[in-house]
Parts: sequence; C-alpha cells; structure tokens
Amino acid sequence: DKRGEDGKMLPEMILVCNMVRMELENPNEYSRGSALRFVCKLHDADLVEPLVSAILPNLEHRHSFVRRNAVHAIHHVYAKFEHLIPDAPEIVETFLNNEVDLACRRNAFLMLCQCDQDRAVMYLLQNIAEVPSWGETLQLSALELIRKVCRQNPMQKGGYIRIILALLQSSGAAVVYESANTLISLSNAPTAIRAAAQRFCDLLSTQSDNNIKLILLDRLIELRKNHLQTMQELLMDMLRALSSPNMDIRRKTLTLAMDLVTNRNVEDVISVLKKELLRTQSSTDVSPEVLYEYRQLLVHALHSTAIRFPDVGPTAVNVLTDVLGDSFGPATTDVIMFVKEITEILPELRPGILEKLLDALPTMKAPAVVRGALWILGEYSETPQHLRHAFITIMENVGSLPLATTKPDLEDEEDPSDTLKAPQEKTVVLADGTYATQVAEESATLHTSQ
Repeated sequence: DKRGEDGKMLPEMILVCNMVRMELENPNEYSRGSALRFVCKLHDADLVEPLVSAILPNLEHRHSFVRRNAVHAIHHVYAKFEHLIPDAPEIVETFLNNEVDLACRRNAFLMLCQCDQDRAVMYLLQNIAEVPSWGETLQLSALELIRKVCRQNPMQKGGYIRIILALLQSSGAAVVYESANTLISLSNAPTAIRAAAQRFCDLLSTQSDNNIKLILLDRLIELRKNHLQTMQELLMDMLRALSSPNMDIRRKTLTLAMDLVTNRNVEDVISVLKKELLRTQSSTDVSPEVLYEYRQLLVHALHSTAIRFPDVGPTAVNVLTDVLGDSFGPATTDVIMFVKEITEILPELRPGILEKLLDALPTMKAPAVVRGALWILGEYSETPQHLRHAFITIMENVGSLPLATTKPDLEDEEDPSDTLKAPQEKTVVLADGTYATQVAEESATLHTSQ
C-alpha cells in the first residue's frame, strides 16, 4: 500500500517518485518513453504531482517516440487531475500547431477532442484546407469529432459536409468507409447518398478481404431500404462484386441486384449474368460443387428477371437455352424447368423458344433435359409448320429405326471359316418319346438377309 494508517503517503514512495523522475530525464529516449507510459498508469495525485514538471519538457524532445508518449501522459494527468495541469489544452494546442510527426499530431488532436472539444473544432475549421493531406489516423480522428459535434448540435451539419466530401476522395480505405458512413448519418439528400454509395461500390471492387466486402454489401442493403431509386443507378457497379470466388459474396450480390433491376438497366444486368454464366464453363480454380451452386444462382436470377420483365424475355430465354449443353452439368436441369415455365407464362415467346430448343437439341446429353425439351416441343408445337419441323429435327437426332445396338462389321479380309464356332451338342426328345443327341454349328455373325 502507498499510504499509512493515517492516510498520508509513505516516505518510501518519495524514492519511487525520484526514480520515475530520473527516468523522465534520462538521456535515452526509450527510457523516457517507458517512464511516460508508466505515468499513464498512476492514479494517485500525490504521486503524479512531483512528476508534472518533468513531463512537460518532453514535448520538445527531439525523438517523436518521447513526444508521442508525453502527450499521452499529459492527457492522462489532465483527465484525472485537472488541477495539476490546468492549462494543458493550451499547451497541447501549441504543440499541435508546431508538430510535424503524424502520430504525435494524432495523439494531440485526440486529447483536444476529449478534453476541450471547442478548441479541437476551432483547430479543425482553421485547417480545413489541409485536412485532405492529413495522415489516415488524423483524418479518422477528425471524422470522429465531426460525428460527435453533429450529434450534440445537428444545426452545424452543413459546415462539415465540405470536409467529409473531401475525405471521400482519400486514398485510405478506412477513411473512405468512415467518411461515407458519416455522410449518410448527416444527410439524406440524394446527392450525398449517391456519393457515399458510389464509394462503397468502389471499395467493393478494390478490396480483396472477403469480410470487408460482406460488410460493404450489408451497408448497401441498408441503403436500399430507404433510397431505392438512388441505389438503382449504381447497380452495375455493385455487380462487379461477382468476380469474387466467395459464394457468400456472390449470393448476397445477386440478392441485392434482383431488388434493384428496372426497365432501364435490365438489359445490362442480363448481359452481365450471361457473361458470368459462360465464364463458369472455363473456370478451373474452384470445385465443381461451387460451380454448380453458382450456376444455379445465375440461372435463378435470369429466370426471375425474365418473369418480371417480359420485354426482355427473348434475351433471357436465349441465354438460358444456350446453356442446355452437357458442359454446364446438373444446372441444365434447372434451366429446362425454367424454360418450361416461361413457355407457359409468356405465350408470345413460344415460337422463339421452340426454335431455340430445336437448335439446341443436338447438344443435349442429360436424359432429364432431353425429356423436358421433348415435352415442350410436343405440348406447344401447335401449327403444322412447327409440328413438321419438330418431328424432322427429332428424327434426325434419334437416328434410323429400329433402335438397336449395332455390332462392328467384320473386316473384308476376314476368313468366313474363322467365324464358325465349335460344334455344340444337346439332348432332345423325339416324337416317340425317345432321347437323341443333336449336333449344331453357329456362326458368330448374324446374317439377316433372306
């Protein structure tokens, strides 16, 4: 314990204070920095008071490590024992105006934000033109101050929009993300929402971390709820996230995209979906299960788009029928089911669908796909021309009748005697009830000519 029974500081603690004070004046900068960090853990005014005079000179030390920790120590002392350094905000503000090290400036600005907010706001407004050139950590501290001030006084929001818009163009991803979030919290204007959402989309295509992409998609989904029209304008930028191999990102992107499809962008969306569907055919860097799942997502997206927007039905059907070949695996079963549904719901598309099915029939290998295609052709081929064309195409692909497994022809130079098998014997019952032995020879080749 640092105090005796009478509550007064023990005499031994004077030795502790002297030791810490000597470390604060040590020529070695790392000893000074460690001593300043130790001061931040002292919570007794009687221990801290003798050290104040040794802490302040460290703000002018040549090494940034010492200056950085000196600001921390002053912040701690002022927050716990304001009477020991009553002019700490003024001292730190002067230090901030003259300091060039980024970490030192960040610590000093953060100290002002927490201990003297008005002074921090004044410093921010005086240096508004320099904010874009500040370091990333200092810019994040400025954004935190802006949010804090605007929560306390919403009428001041307009004065900080300029700073936020400038920080939206920062090269740091964290600054851009926080700037967009701050802008959304301060303004619901379509221009502000569009600028923030655009930056989210830019980060979505440039960041490689999957967790970051999922967070960005969640933010875009939240914006969609209240700003649907604005988000629809950025749909194509969001679809760039489909280039990620992660299925969670692809699934969430397609779910978001299907809610934002309109008559103005549906053609572009179908083009992107077609491109992605064809890209899965040549993709070799993922497992077949993942490819199958992704193809199903794309097929479902195309199907729902064709149902919602009949005007683009022919384009969607063309895309779907183009992937009925065997190279697309089990997803072709879903495709033929969707083609069947579209054929039933959109009668005006039936002639085109029948033509596409007949063209794709030679490439179909899966029994379920062929069965579905034949059902559609038989059900919806109503005119004589369609019936004749369908019948001829089917017969050309079926082959000659009767349907039988053919055996390879014998070579011309083969000796007929080589095709004879050894004589076979079997016991037969004659007409009078007696038994007899029958000997027969069979040819290995079946001759059907009469």
